[in-house]
Amino acid sequence: MTIDPPAMPSLTRDELETFRREGYLVPPRPVFPPKKFDALRRHFEDKISRLPADVSPESMDTPHFTDPKLFEWLFADEVLDLVEPLVGPDIALFSSHFIAKPPGTGRRVPWHEDSAYWRKNIEPHDVVTVWLAIDPSTRANGCMKVIPRTHSGGFSEYEDVDHATNVFGAQIKPHQLDESKAVYLELQPNHCSLHHAKLMHASDPNTSAIRRCGYTMRYMSTRVKLNTDYCGKWHQIYLARGRDHAGNPYADPTRSYPSLARYRETSGPKGGH
Repeated sequence: MTIDPPAMPSLTRDELETFRREGYLVPPRPVFPPKKFDALRRHFEDKISRLPADVSPESMDTPHFTDPKLFEWLFADEVLDLVEPLVGPDIALFSSHFIAKPPGTGRRVPWHEDSAYWRKNIEPHDVVTVWLAIDPSTRANGCMKVIPRTHSGGFSEYEDVDHATNVFGAQIKPHQLDESKAVYLELQPNHCSLHHAKLMHASDPNTSAIRRCGYTMRYMSTRVKLNTDYCGKWHQIYLARGRDHAGNPYADPTRSYPSLARYRETSGPKGGH
């Protein structure tokens, strides 16, 4: 019988200071015990195998709305213990997204801040993303790159870009960032990076022969207020740990919400989720 190794501590004091200073962190250890990660990978492969032929795997936004099984990983202590030092003991799940770049796909993710897409959704914009590698994520297949220490400002100015060659239709105006400072976050499967919602980040096209998939799991303090007047018809959040402080409504993680998912797909804003 194989026994999984004991869990590692969440974040060290130095790692916490690094995240606060740089706006991102790459913990040098796997997130889940091997069996638990393998189960997530199998679950993802099953989901992607059932996608219609004309649906891009990059479109698997908020899959937990219709797949409650994902909460086995979204609410797992291994993940929540990583984000608790950053957002506090009372944690809400803001969103999740499987981001799969098929091999040879020539579209880039332009420079952006996640918070720019959420500016009307929540206040303040203090969301931490756990970017969990399902596949190896390298420079060759378009891993995420970040510009350190860009998470303390406001929203940048954006300009339109060609959607045929970019996953999003807008990017931060080039004069507002120094791309020479970019750091590439290469990850092995079951390893993760953490980044703040205001951190500038992007990724290059996957022109390799290897798929690049990650599962983004996004969390915030329950002191962050959800603007239900704006996004209540197409978005919802979940209480992951602790108790509410902002008077937010929370969805039931044991339920599926297909009508909400359909409304989001047809009427909700598209962007950096």
